[in-house]
Amino acid sequence: MSAMVPSGAEQPRPSADEAGVRACALLVERGRLKQDDLARAERLLAEAPENRLTALLSRLGLVSERDLAEAWAETLRLPLLTAKEAPDAPPETALSVRFMKQYHAVPVGEAGPAVQLATADPGDPYIAHAVTLACGRPVNMVVAARADIDDLIERWYGTGRSALGTIVEGLGEGGESASGDDDIEHLRDLASEAPVIRLVNLLIQRAVEARASDIHIEPFENRLKVRYRIDGVLHEVEAPPASSTAAVISRIKIMARMNIAERRLPQDGRIMLRVQGKELDLRVSAIPTSFGESVVMRILDRGNVILDFDSLGFDEHTLPSFLHVLEQPHGILLVTGPTGSGKTTTLYTALSKINTPDRKIITVEDPVEYQLEGINQMQVKPQIGLDFAGALRSIVRQDPDVIMIGEMRDLETCKIAIQSALTGHLVLSTLHTNSAAGGLTRLLDMGVEDYLIASTVNAIVAQRLVRRLDPATAEAYEPLPEMVAELGLDKLTSRRPLRLYRPKASAENPNGFRGRLAIIEQLTMNDALRRLLMQHADASDIERAARQSGMRTMYEDGLRKALAGLTTAEEVLRVTQEG
Repeated sequence: MSAMVPSGAEQPRPSADEAGVRACALLVERGRLKQDDLARAERLLAEAPENRLTALLSRLGLVSERDLAEAWAETLRLPLLTAKEAPDAPPETALSVRFMKQYHAVPVGEAGPAVQLATADPGDPYIAHAVTLACGRPVNMVVAARADIDDLIERWYGTGRSALGTIVEGLGEGGESASGDDDIEHLRDLASEAPVIRLVNLLIQRAVEARASDIHIEPFENRLKVRYRIDGVLHEVEAPPASSTAAVISRIKIMARMNIAERRLPQDGRIMLRVQGKELDLRVSAIPTSFGESVVMRILDRGNVILDFDSLGFDEHTLPSFLHVLEQPHGILLVTGPTGSGKTTTLYTALSKINTPDRKIITVEDPVEYQLEGINQMQVKPQIGLDFAGALRSIVRQDPDVIMIGEMRDLETCKIAIQSALTGHLVLSTLHTNSAAGGLTRLLDMGVEDYLIASTVNAIVAQRLVRRLDPATAEAYEPLPEMVAELGLDKLTSRRPLRLYRPKASAENPNGFRGRLAIIEQLTMNDALRRLLMQHADASDIERAARQSGMRTMYEDGLRKALAGLTTAEEVLRVTQEG
């Protein structure tokens, strides 16, 4: 661990209070802490001056442990330690485990006569002073997230349990005994116990730290399975024991204001939550299965949505034509793809682009995923008779310029959308089809007349999401000639030698990917395509004609992004199922 001695150890550092103020300012500057939240913590600090500002921010959940550790490391010019970088065994010291747990500090190595101490709060002068007295040796500080330190203490000095295992030990037995319909109150009490609350909070917190978009909690005969969807791929993670199934699921249902007594029918709910300084909107779905209710929580980070075409995956080939369609005063623009392919995000980005004071924009969605400033958003409520078609009939009386429909699900919705396009409105919507050409045939299959489609649809954009390579670690390689021939890479670029890229794992990013981007194909209507549509040509004929007019397929767009180092060829093949 000697490499962890900070190079700036001899340089003067700011005082503890000054360093805390600087760390907070850095968090605000980087958008990791809201100015209003900082002001709130400062007001509380004035009422309880025995606390310290950074500790208060962490305790209130206004900032994440990881962000706070990074801010401390930069402010005090100290190394940042992750749990994966820690040694297998601790150094010999006279520190008590009780002290380590109370102050979230643990010795992680030695550098000559000095002890290297990892702490979550390097701004607290008492910690270094106490360790120096206890060990009779000088202290070199390193910074680590509080959860990493607690896991290290448990691993080295406890029973080897993780934080989740420690919480589970506090759970009472009999979680499954509350499965009878006559014992709902017992189930409610169980879900209100502190260990269960901490357990569910930890599952959500870990999902946020892992950048997960969904949390899957699935009961089976002898175990409870927890999986996170990260960058579109499911990963199994540490789960509570099967005996806690009823308590965990009941706790989630209580948070989502669902009926915990109803376990035979599917239910939907919503949780508004603040985790590590992030405003989260969790959409909760519960369905009955053979061994209990399966729960999925979709995580929407409202403060982290990026409505930017470049970030989405639009490039110099696809963006100009897409923006040209958006500038049309009327007609229909459709975005197609399977569930979870980023269709809604693309439409939100399009709306934010054309959201100007001279345009009235109304949306009908199920559900409203993100609030957009200056746009009227309506959520359908089928249980009270407010469906897409009913909402649309009311909307056209509101004198809108642009209408966004969450999804064209039935013929009635399609007909109202087409009527709106014919009467001078720009209509944006989504369809569930596998390709852009398939969107036209889907409308025909739904019963829409061919001449109405030909006269209203301006363009159809199909997309999929692929995992984006982490640019800091991506590794270039020269593909084999067989692979070049099979994928047709030599036709896509004149650059030689050809280079593809693959992910490389790092301590911070074990799978080598970070985030996702869309691969896109845009079918823009022209006279040749309209003639084929009127002849009820199949999707393959329409696609062939569109390619002759300059359309780039998703497969080709994906491979070009693979050649540019944005993703891998394997990712493109995974989502397009070609080649």
